[in-house]
Amino acid sequence: MILIKKIKLINYILVLCVISSCERTNTKPPNILWITVEDISPNLGCYGDNKAHTPTLDSLASKGFKYINAIANAPVCAPARNSIITGMYPSSLGTLDMRSSSKPWMKRAGWVPDDVLMYPEVLRSKGYYCTNNTKEDYNFDLNREIWDDSGKQAHWKNRSQMDKPFFSIFNLTMTHESCINSKQKHEQYTKELPENLRVDPNDMDVPPYYPDTPLVRELLSRHYDNIATMDMVISNLLQDLEDAGQSNNTIIFFYSDHGTGLPRHKRWLFDTGVKVPLIVYIPETYKNLYPSDPGSEINRLVSFIDLAPTVLNLANAKIPSTMQGKAFLGNELNPESEHVHIARGRMDERYDMQRGVRTKDYKYLRYYEPSKPFIQFMNTPESGPLMTELRKAEKAGKLSPEAKQLVEPIKPKESLFDLNIDPFEFNDLAKNPDYKDKLDELREVHNQWMEKVLDVGLIPEAIIRDWEKSKNKPIYKILREDSKFYNDLLIISSSNEEKVLLEGLNNPNEAVRYRAAIGLYNMDRKITNKAISVLQEKLESDKIINVALAATRALLRTGFQTDSVIEKLAEGLDNDNEWTRLQSALIIDDFSFAVRNLEKKSKEMIKNDPNKYVVRVLNHALNIYNGTDNRVR
Repeated sequence: MILIKKIKLINYILVLCVISSCERTNTKPPNILWITVEDISPNLGCYGDNKAHTPTLDSLASKGFKYINAIANAPVCAPARNSIITGMYPSSLGTLDMRSSSKPWMKRAGWVPDDVLMYPEVLRSKGYYCTNNTKEDYNFDLNREIWDDSGKQAHWKNRSQMDKPFFSIFNLTMTHESCINSKQKHEQYTKELPENLRVDPNDMDVPPYYPDTPLVRELLSRHYDNIATMDMVISNLLQDLEDAGQSNNTIIFFYSDHGTGLPRHKRWLFDTGVKVPLIVYIPETYKNLYPSDPGSEINRLVSFIDLAPTVLNLANAKIPSTMQGKAFLGNELNPESEHVHIARGRMDERYDMQRGVRTKDYKYLRYYEPSKPFIQFMNTPESGPLMTELRKAEKAGKLSPEAKQLVEPIKPKESLFDLNIDPFEFNDLAKNPDYKDKLDELREVHNQWMEKVLDVGLIPEAIIRDWEKSKNKPIYKILREDSKFYNDLLIISSSNEEKVLLEGLNNPNEAVRYRAAIGLYNMDRKITNKAISVLQEKLESDKIINVALAATRALLRTGFQTDSVIEKLAEGLDNDNEWTRLQSALIIDDFSFAVRNLEKKSKEMIKNDPNKYVVRVLNHALNIYNGTDNRVR
């Protein structure tokens, strides 16, 4: 009897060992492969786009999980990538403005605190081999190595220990807007695409916000040919996994960095600019991580700040407290977010602060600079052939009602869209009384979020960089050490009352004074003589030149034209702070009085200024004033 009991005990222990061994096998850290592409909306067959030839991605989605509410937090590449690498909102870090990173023609900018950890750093501390091929473009000056290898040759195959888990990202660029706009570049990328997979321009469905011309159809067909080429490249990447015997151990993500690289898509907070494809494949080895049955459509609302915490959760790594996103895969998940917050800052040489809140059903947009047109002149997109076609149709009076929205000279202060019945966001419900409760609700969600993350977009870029320089710390740290003025900033930025704005002009904080002057400029009615007098006083006496320049802009709009205005704008052009120079240049560009009196100086700046954005704006000002068509970099 004792012997039988011993045998049973031994068998029980053996069973436990087998179970334990299986559990260890299933809990081995997964490899993780990210495949990212540039500038595509959900233009894939698996998302219902019948023009797209994407058999590889369609197959991946059929075995994995297709997310239908994946949203980029910014509609342009560098800020979007910033949100991914940090798991944070760029507008809280001061890295939302496009190309805020250090360049040869920029002083130190886009400064991220040392204690803000990037997800590859955390993965490496957990024993992962981390590679990035090839693009970084995080929109800040990173002074430390975060990858084991980053560059054209970076690959998970290069790890010295083959049993070491890897995280590897491949950034594919053949769908970038430049590969639509440049026929030569497009042909170079698609030279191996079979003719039978190419889309006939005559078969294209032209969106209602574009002119239906042969060139527009050609551009759209190029986009789909680029996507077909991309799908072939992805097939090779997945075959590499299969050939190396890693398919059963690797979780795969596929997504785009933002919407299609065409007007109203890239750079815009409409869904055409921020809604992206996201496919996740999880091998059966890790089926305990399945969010649903394989092949399912996942309705969960996710955004780019969620990607970093998600990958860390899958790797069983600790998520840094600085990360503002939520993991949407793995164990011990938080409840799903009801809202995604989206933001647009400076796009190349033009400021136009926009913010948004998206739910599964609604989109709320807030325009902080409504007096600016929907499309400001920007050197890069205006040189694109589709924008050229749009401008031609505008001059000929042939724009559709949907296209006319793009060229409106002013914007509303806020917009609301029902995404279920109006997915293209044509019908603004902000003034519809039936939707007042929803408008109030999402406006308050936005306001609370601004205060929670201390969105730095309300502070002009020039003042941010001056503060960072004088305090020798990034704006993220500055605001978390002293944000007493921020509530005043929120009040001033939301006000359309002259009395409130005039009080703001006397605030001890220069960012509040600046925003008050901009508020007077943006008012939808004429300001009083009292306001003009106070603005004139700020022009003459405010020690912060950015406040004086903001007062100058407001005064010029009232028709105030004096030598003191020209002197202040010239002083702005001579400033050491490149963003102050840009602020001055943008004011000059908007008022012919300023161009006329600063034409000679502007020509000198175009030749000599190291900031190409200053050069672009002043060149545009002179072209409009003189009727010329001079081109600059």
